[in-house]
Amino acid sequence: MKVDFWQLSASSVEQVVALIAPRVLHEGSRLLVVHEDEGRRDALSDALWTSHPEEFLANGIVGAGHEASQPILISRECEPLNSADHVVFADGKWRAPTGFARAFLLFDDTTVEAARGCWSALGKEAGLERSFYRQDGGKWARIA
Repeated sequence: MKVDFWQLSASSVEQVVALIAPRVLHEGSRLLVVHEDEGRRDALSDALWTSHPEEFLANGIVGAGHEASQPILISRECEPLNSADHVVFADGKWRAPTGFARAFLLFDDTTVEAARGCWSALGKEAGLERSFYRQDGGKWARIA
C-alpha cells in the first residue's frame, strides 16, 4: 500500500480533498474520505460539489443512503461501503486501513506530532511505500 502524508499549511482540508479526489476518480478508482467531525464532513461534501464546476465530483455522506453507488463517500469510519480502494484521513488521525491501495493522511500544525509518530511507525511495516508532501509557495512538492 502507498501512504501519502500531506502537511497542510496554505490550503484547507476541503481544498486538498478536492484536489486529490478528481485524480483518484480519473484513475478509475473510488475514494473514501474519513473525518470524525460531522460539520466538517458536510463541508467536505459541499467543497467537492462546488470546487470544480468543470468536473462532476459526485459524493455522498454515510447515512444519507446509496453509499454503495457513491464514487466518493464521506464517513466517520474507515469502512469502504462504496468499495473504495483509496482513503483520505482528512482529520489528521491515522486508522489502520485494510484493503486499500493508497491512503492519504492530511495533517496540520495541530496534528503534526501524531503524523510524525505515524510516519516512524509505518516505516517499520513491510510492503508499505511512504511519501511526504508539503506546500512550497502554494505548489505541492514531494519531500520524501
